[in-house]
Amino acid sequence: MDMEGIKVIGFDADDTLWENETFFREAENEFAHLMQAYSEEKDVLKELYKVEMDNMPIYGYGIKAFVLSLLETATIITGGKLSSGQAEQILAIGKTMLHKPVELLDGVEEVLRFLSAKYRLIVATKGDLLDQERKLNKSGLIKYFHHIEVMSDKHPKAYLKLIKHLDILPEQFLMVGNSMKSDVIPVVEIGGFGMHIPFHTTWQHEVVESVHDSVRMVELEKLTDVLSYFKY
Repeated sequence: MDMEGIKVIGFDADDTLWENETFFREAENEFAHLMQAYSEEKDVLKELYKVEMDNMPIYGYGIKAFVLSLLETATIITGGKLSSGQAEQILAIGKTMLHKPVELLDGVEEVLRFLSAKYRLIVATKGDLLDQERKLNKSGLIKYFHHIEVMSDKHPKAYLKLIKHLDILPEQFLMVGNSMKSDVIPVVEIGGFGMHIPFHTTWQHEVVESVHDSVRMVELEKLTDVLSYFKY
């Protein structure tokens, strides 16, 4: 890919800059264990995913939305007999997630330090605004970013709106992230560039079965591989 015309580089946050999805999987397992008297783990997780998908247009993404879906799923699985004690345990799962330390992925600061010297860097992420601001502040990375955008969803129109706000053309924008579905494909569709860096754990909702080849996208093994596309 030719990066000659790039002016702004966007980074996804969760599982691109720091670890996140692992905590959701741990929370799901804890929830399934809590519900084991009512249903098998696979059935609990299947019901939870269905509830999450139904709720997404209402609650969006993030830990708070996740906890609301946990409570609803528990109500369904227990046949409306969810106890106050169980509800408290579910809320505790969410609070534990919100207090998790911010664990930067390998090479993050090296990449941001180098690129910020020449390019405008932004964060373009989904999730809860308050939680993402908390993680950014804890991460120590906010100094590298020109702009922070917490998006309700990542689709072509949302990226076009962001690019208009940045006062650039689509072909001057590069998006780096762990989700092919959210971080790469919609940006490529509007004429931008995308770099996909898979994380070892991917939420089912973000999985895509097939991807069309494009000279505007590339898949890398690790974040530091981004630097090989830019001149030192």
